[in-house]
Amino acid sequence: MKTIESQNQNSQNMLKGIFYIIFSAFSFALMGALVRLAGDVPFMQKAFFRNSVALIIALVILLKDRHSINVPKQAWKFLLLRSICGSVGIFGNFYAIDRINIADAAILNKTSPFFAVLFSFLLLGEKIAPVPLIAVFGAFIGAMFVIKPSLDIFSSFPAIIGFLGGMGAGFAYSCVRKLSSLKTTGAFIIVFFSAFSCLISIPFFFVNFSPMTLRQVLILIAAGVAASGGQFGITFAYYNAAAKDISIYDYSQIIFSALLGFVLFNQIPDALSLVGYVIIVSMAFLVFWWNKRK
Repeated sequence: MKTIESQNQNSQNMLKGIFYIIFSAFSFALMGALVRLAGDVPFMQKAFFRNSVALIIALVILLKDRHSINVPKQAWKFLLLRSICGSVGIFGNFYAIDRINIADAAILNKTSPFFAVLFSFLLLGEKIAPVPLIAVFGAFIGAMFVIKPSLDIFSSFPAIIGFLGGMGAGFAYSCVRKLSSLKTTGAFIIVFFSAFSCLISIPFFFVNFSPMTLRQVLILIAAGVAASGGQFGITFAYYNAAAKDISIYDYSQIIFSALLGFVLFNQIPDALSLVGYVIIVSMAFLVFWWNKRK
């Protein structure tokens, strides 16, 4: 009886994880489109708005449940690691969104599930079999098609930064898995991360602040709301299920981003980028199929 109940609970957690990760994918795609739509505003300034809105929303939710504020002593190290690497992920993604096709920026950011699997092995000791390991290297090759590295480093620099952002996000999500095992609630994880990211954004205001129109402010507030939906979605997704089981659904963001990029900015990915998309998504399907078969 306990085995059946355990299986039912695992199935429910899996369905929750799938729902949250698809919701997160759409929310992050919408965030990326709004960030680009905000126009000529420094990317760190955009990141501050994104994180400040997420902080307010998460703080309201956290204060409604005071028990969520209790954090195990051993969790603080992983909260800090998650915040540092998550900030790298956001800054890298925003930098890329402003300078390359938003679908390209999205696919580079979506290398994060592969890195989440890799870092979950290194950080948490979760087993990684040959097939997922092959997929990690395959995703790296696919990313190279999107980045299109050349001797002219400046032409591919935004894509490289976007790729490094995906790596940082992957490490951050593996920390979320560890924090879930330490019974740290998702709302507190988001509050801590958002506050940390806002604080390290502030010094850049003194160096490169750009006045904004009311329209830009409203767009960035909307981007922050969308990002909050994405952040809650991804946090609760990995909180309920392992990266290896649900990461495939995160790639729906590429479809959402491509559609928004075409409708709002008339963006169409070039042939090499499309090859990269196919390789990366194929690697995701490979891992998903392998897990199901196993």
